[in-house]
Amino acid sequence: MVMARLLRIFAVVTLLLSWFAPICAQSHVPAAQTPLLVGYFPQWGLYFAQPYYVKALVTNRAAERLDQINYAQASVRNRRCSVADPGADLSITFTRQNSVDGRSDNPNSNFRGYFHQLEELKRRYPHLRILISLEGDSRDFAEDAQAANRKAFVASCVDTFLRGHFAPGIKKPGIFDGFDVDWESPTEKDADNFRALLKEFRHQMNKVRSGLRLSIAVDESPQTFLGTDFATIAPLVDQVGVMNYDYIGPWSSTTGLLAPLFAAEGEPGSVEHSIASYEAVGVPAKKILMGLPFYGYRWTDVELANGGLFQKGHAVKDDHPYNHIRSVGPNFGAYREERSQAPWLFDGQTFWTYEDPVSVRFKASYAANQSLGGVMIWELSGDTADAELLGIVYSSLRDPLEEKVFREHKQKHPRAANAPHKQK
Repeated sequence: MVMARLLRIFAVVTLLLSWFAPICAQSHVPAAQTPLLVGYFPQWGLYFAQPYYVKALVTNRAAERLDQINYAQASVRNRRCSVADPGADLSITFTRQNSVDGRSDNPNSNFRGYFHQLEELKRRYPHLRILISLEGDSRDFAEDAQAANRKAFVASCVDTFLRGHFAPGIKKPGIFDGFDVDWESPTEKDADNFRALLKEFRHQMNKVRSGLRLSIAVDESPQTFLGTDFATIAPLVDQVGVMNYDYIGPWSSTTGLLAPLFAAEGEPGSVEHSIASYEAVGVPAKKILMGLPFYGYRWTDVELANGGLFQKGHAVKDDHPYNHIRSVGPNFGAYREERSQAPWLFDGQTFWTYEDPVSVRFKASYAANQSLGGVMIWELSGDTADAELLGIVYSSLRDPLEEKVFREHKQKHPRAANAPHKQK
């Protein structure tokens, strides 16, 4: 009797736990709706003073958090696609210390380099999708997209990167899962050819295998693409990656915020406005990737007013990665624009605009609340060795700030002429 009663109690408790466990485990954003986390990997990172290896994505856990890597870059020239840097992509020999699988490359193999490391990365993280980013001069793209050249050009891209014919004697299909077309930017006379080029990509990709992804990288405003009908382009592509950065930069003698989510008084634009502009011309939110810069700019000899924000100064042309800006941060006063949560640094002379953990959490949460397709990072090497920013983006997409937070921040008056908010 006692045993039977205990068994009945156990059964009831088990049933109750089966009901409530999914509720307790569920994140604020259901897994099926979680925006994608996309990051660009820089081929040129091999030549940094401290080289940036694919293995870094394993060591700092970025690979398990990323959904997609856009490998930059492939060459678009002479009416065909080709491997941009055979030395980096196919030839360099990785050692057991810097290889993904912890084994040295066979120096006698004709397939080494970054592409071999990407192959090992996908073997270890089968959920990862890797796109090859097609980058080149706008004039080359314009020639490639012409009717007489279009089909053969796309065929060269498909044969090289999807079928894996990277070089004579090498056939390695399956490393790349599609293309990121970075044509900056089609002119009005190129508009029809731009759409036709994407249509040809989609047609030939569908003949290779299902599930291949086609992405385009676009400027912060659709007005840059005069004559382009995004409503007819959107069905052809899987992702529209908006380059939501460089709203201000070294081309300006006045300081500002690199990529504010909401427009501050005196700012030329905002991430919010850019995203809304693409939605207004027919791009569904679920296909939009919001750009996140992992770098910043600086000005020297900046005037003292307003904590250095929106003041005249001498622009320094080179950008610097977040990891560098973070390392010099303790020598500066830290400020934050309250509406956008955008940070800046100022020491009375030098001004930095960049992103930090607070601002990327704010932006990633906004992307989740707006049901965007995801966020795209330019670029992964700019993060700290432990992937501080990427980790925050990852968690924020799954557990975002509530939507009311953004309503409250938008109601705040833009801080420009007023005293800036200095962090303690």
